[in-house]
Amino acid sequence: MNRKRLITGMTVILLLAVYTGMYIVLPAARQTAGKNETSESRQEENQTAQADSTKRTVVLDSGHGGFDPGKESSDGILEKHINLAIAERLKELLEKEGIRVVMTRTDDNGLYTESDSNKKIADMKKRCAIIDAAKADIVVSIHQNSYQSPEVKGAQVFYYKHSAEGKKLAQILQKSLKENLDTENKRQEKEDSTYYMLLHTGAPTVIAECGFLSNPQEAALLNTAEYRQKVAEALCKGILEYFTSTGK
Repeated sequence: MNRKRLITGMTVILLLAVYTGMYIVLPAARQTAGKNETSESRQEENQTAQADSTKRTVVLDSGHGGFDPGKESSDGILEKHINLAIAERLKELLEKEGIRVVMTRTDDNGLYTESDSNKKIADMKKRCAIIDAAKADIVVSIHQNSYQSPEVKGAQVFYYKHSAEGKKLAQILQKSLKENLDTENKRQEKEDSTYYMLLHTGAPTVIAECGFLSNPQEAALLNTAEYRQKVAEALCKGILEYFTSTGK
């Protein structure tokens, strides 16, 4: 009888040991699984962040806006509206190519406050701040031109004279605009050392003057959605060619 009690007691102890062991091991296993899931989650987040950081970034600057209409055609077409319309179309095209696009403005509001004593300078400073914050690979500022003679026409791209990459980008965009908009356009890319944005941005920056609002025929074209789409496509092709040529 003592032997039976001894065996029974040992059996109870063994069962308790097994049960206790399971209780200890299972939570530990859960903790390990939780750590693995957290580690995998962090790894995925890091990979996503790395992928975003390797994306090419283009800042599109729609010239003028708000109180500043820019140039105006003889029949009242305002530059600021055309600039934004082209930028919006170009943004869609670039994003389809996997390029990150940052816009300096997305509506008709300027980047200034009513309390700013010099709204134009305040506006330009904020545009440059957006460019710096975006860590842009390139900047394309979209504008329209004007001249005293209504016969002058043709797209032209300007770059900062001390920027080799800016010059290269301007050359490629000028070629694309000529090939895709007007093969008779004799204009060449041109250096500039006065435009605020060219002087105050670190990334390769160009000013793309897409046409002359002082030319009635070109102004009429720029006022159509079809032609603005053609301009956006020409700029997109040039930007893609630039990235291919630089290996970015």
